Amino acid sequence: MVSEMDYNKLLELSDDWLKYAIRRNLKNEPENDLADIRNAAPADSRIKKYLSDIVDFHGTLVTNHKNPDLPIHKLLFLLDLGFDAEVPEIKAAVEEILRHKDENGIYLSKTNIPKHFGGTGEDSFAWCLCDAPLLLLALLKAGMDYREYIKPGVDCLVSLCRDNGFPCAVSPELGKFRGPGKKDDCCPYATLIMTDLLSHIPEYRDSRAAVQSAKTLLNLWENSLDLHPYMFFMGNDFRKLKAPSCWYDIVSIAGVLGKYEFLRDDPRFLEMINIIKGKQDKDGFFTPESVYLKLKDWDFGQKKAPSPYLTYLCLLIFKRLE
Repeated sequence: MVSEMDYNKLLELSDDWLKYAIRRNLKNEPENDLADIRNAAPADSRIKKYLSDIVDFHGTLVTNHKNPDLPIHKLLFLLDLGFDAEVPEIKAAVEEILRHKDENGIYLSKTNIPKHFGGTGEDSFAWCLCDAPLLLLALLKAGMDYREYIKPGVDCLVSLCRDNGFPCAVSPELGKFRGPGKKDDCCPYATLIMTDLLSHIPEYRDSRAAVQSAKTLLNLWENSLDLHPYMFFMGNDFRKLKAPSCWYDIVSIAGVLGKYEFLRDDPRFLEMINIIKGKQDKDGFFTPESVYLKLKDWDFGQKKAPSPYLTYLCLLIFKRLE
């Protein structure tokens, strides 16, 4: 169990943007008490740049979902810290997302799939199951009305669920594009972000789709030596601590699975938690073992010293288990 003293120690080493998240999400301080630190956080040059980058939300083509520079990853990072649509730049990003939606209520990303990969070879608005759930999740976290703006798209995506989680699926605009895997395999990343999305929606949190997808992720962990659908591995690199949680790694998976109470006693999930806890230093901090090179200006973009933000992510996971 994490004590108040641990949180205070973390606060001492954190920048204002992270202090806001710690006090709001770990210490559960009332929002009214956080006005000063919330107002100070956007003055950080890195937060300021992220806010600037998300305004032109579709200005970056979505051609590599692992790219931490994608506006959707930056938007979710800001929303998870506690910022919302009252921030003008976040409001602008949300409005831009809402402008591009198909007839099923699924929001679209601007992408370009070459013809030799099954696409059109032209810039177009379309969706993949490895980005559409993130747009719905962002709208949900930004406080958009669920029934009006989110439920139709969620219902449509949930209909794609199979016994082994979610497949590699795309909108008609992308033709026959499919990732490097067997058609009947699940896409682990699509399954992960759909599991995350459904955890935030009361009517779906205990649904068959949510339960099946969460169990699929645990099955991939249990059989990590043999199962590598769509070339997603749970080997040594997967088990390295990394931030932010925008891709497929142990902190990301544990962070999602920990939102489901029925999994918290599952030995496979507890094995993940114990691996993470085993990397905690004597002062309670975590040091990144893998980094995104594009994020070298952040405390989690280096591997030589403890990272307050990575520590914050791990403590959030542990807090759910108390």
